[in-house]
Amino acid sequence: MISEKIEQHKYTAMVAGGIATLLGLLVSHWLMPMGQSLLIVGTVLAGTPIALNAFSALKVKVISIELLVTIAVVGAMIIGEYHEGAIVTFLFLFGDWLENKSLAKTRSAIEDLATALPTTVKTLDDAGQLQDTPVATIQVGATVQLATGTTAPVDGTVVDGQALLDESRVTGESTGRTKAVGDPIYSGSTVVNGRLLIKVTQTGDDTVYGQIIDLVEEAQDAESPVASFIQRFAKWYTPLVLLIAAAVGVFTGNVRLAITILVLGCPGALVIGAPVTNVVGIGTGARQGVLLKGGNVAAALTKIDTVVFDKTGTLTAGQTTVQSAHWFVSKHEQAQWLGLIADVEKQSNHPLGEALITFAKSHRAPVPATSATDLAVIPGQGLTANTAQGQVAIGNEQLLNAQGASTDHATHQLITALTHQGDSLVFIIHHQQLIALFTIADPLRPHARAALQQLRQQGVHQLIMLSGDTPAAAQKIGQQAGLDVARGGLLPADKAAVIKELQTAGHHVAFVGDGINDSPSLAQADVGIAMGSGTDVAMDTADVILMNNQLPTLNQLFTLAVKMTRNVQENIGIAVGTVALLLLGLLIGVVTMGSGMLVHEASILFVIGNALRLRRIFSKKKQSLTTVNFSTAQLADNNHEDH
Repeated sequence: MISEKIEQHKYTAMVAGGIATLLGLLVSHWLMPMGQSLLIVGTVLAGTPIALNAFSALKVKVISIELLVTIAVVGAMIIGEYHEGAIVTFLFLFGDWLENKSLAKTRSAIEDLATALPTTVKTLDDAGQLQDTPVATIQVGATVQLATGTTAPVDGTVVDGQALLDESRVTGESTGRTKAVGDPIYSGSTVVNGRLLIKVTQTGDDTVYGQIIDLVEEAQDAESPVASFIQRFAKWYTPLVLLIAAAVGVFTGNVRLAITILVLGCPGALVIGAPVTNVVGIGTGARQGVLLKGGNVAAALTKIDTVVFDKTGTLTAGQTTVQSAHWFVSKHEQAQWLGLIADVEKQSNHPLGEALITFAKSHRAPVPATSATDLAVIPGQGLTANTAQGQVAIGNEQLLNAQGASTDHATHQLITALTHQGDSLVFIIHHQQLIALFTIADPLRPHARAALQQLRQQGVHQLIMLSGDTPAAAQKIGQQAGLDVARGGLLPADKAAVIKELQTAGHHVAFVGDGINDSPSLAQADVGIAMGSGTDVAMDTADVILMNNQLPTLNQLFTLAVKMTRNVQENIGIAVGTVALLLLGLLIGVVTMGSGMLVHEASILFVIGNALRLRRIFSKKKQSLTTVNFSTAQLADNNHEDH
């Protein structure tokens, strides 16, 4: 259609109209008729796309900004102000061009994400040979090679090799992570040094990286309450300007004044003020590993006065570790016993057993020559097994008593003191003798207390933890983290009920969690925040996802929310202030139609520039990734935080 072709080439028409207008203004000084003809040509060239857009909007019963400009330009032509009409149409299209160019930059987060993945990758065929394979054809279960410099296009698990990976696109963290057999690999991660073979677990939109792109796109398309209000306001504002201009023209007889009011009344900067801030802010957050599902989330975060946390995997690392070991045998026997304990626990698959195995590995405990046999689980107490040392019992205090192990007064006092700390106690008993006592807990995350203290400085008045763990364990973590309230023994429905009570009392509540059991609370809260290591259900329910799985990112989130909200307010102030100043200038006779349009377009660009400042709020130098020589390097456990 003709209208579509004109729309496609409107910026070409803008350039042609601008040239005709410039020539017309120059020639008018010597040849008035020719100059006026060129100005009319310039007006028609640049004005046609504007008029067509106004007509398209009218067909769907929308009175647009383009309609104001079209009526103003037609009026200028009628009263012989050809230069005004030509200048206004050119500046309007020029402003539209600059606006589109500027807004394109604000969506660089999605563009960077979408273009980072390779289109082909080397896979291992049935014969064990490497071949180039299009990423789009890779299936779950395939084996993919990731060499130095390769970005993973799929999610997978390492089946061979070792490598240092840059996961900054996924987590926002610039520090490299060492990956070895059994470790997860996320799409978007780049191999800095080394080589890996991974078995594909997710492809396409199902990958972590694909979900990030989807979330960012959905978030940028979502409209905040402020933006919705502005759009509704503009819908009524534009007809109001038309009525005011008509009234001025009828009662004063000053057609030029009425036309100028139409031009000055264009609410372009006001309409774009909130959306451009949301786009830039959400993109900025995405680059830091903070995914906001819409501008309305930022507005809601600025009202939060209470933050409620889950314990396991949120305030704590989500992995039990040995906190202390108390031995009742000689020092030279401890390593042998530790190896024996680990050998027994390898057959149990109990979470506390995993902590003991890890502890044994970290102390380089020797592996027993003969593996344990006849493992028997005692419900509610622990287990027993036959070893090279005879039968060994591993379990809680009930098992200690059931085994008839005797303890002296000092040991009894130690057990009582450790029990009050809230950690899990694991006893090792051999022939009714207590060999060792381990305290095992899921420790507080590093930097958690500092992050929570900073939340208070950012305006959060109340910090609460709700946990399904024992009240004693909850109290211990609560004291370590510096929380106001720490409650344990709660079911998922109980947590959601507590949040509802807080909301009923007038509090604005954010909930931070990571598990399926946290979904009711994430949904109930005014803002639900999911840790990036959490379940898919938790992340689907949440309003915000912290992809780098670090609590200090909460502080960045609240900073970003405040900056975004303030930026929207600044943009509204710029837009309204510009219109007010232009009208004042019109009243005192210093503003014309052309100069008014120039200032109007400048205000739109100023609003965009103000929003683009959000891209610099987290600017800092990225830490360089240290290359590792894997022939001498000792691999660390990078799946969990150090304790």
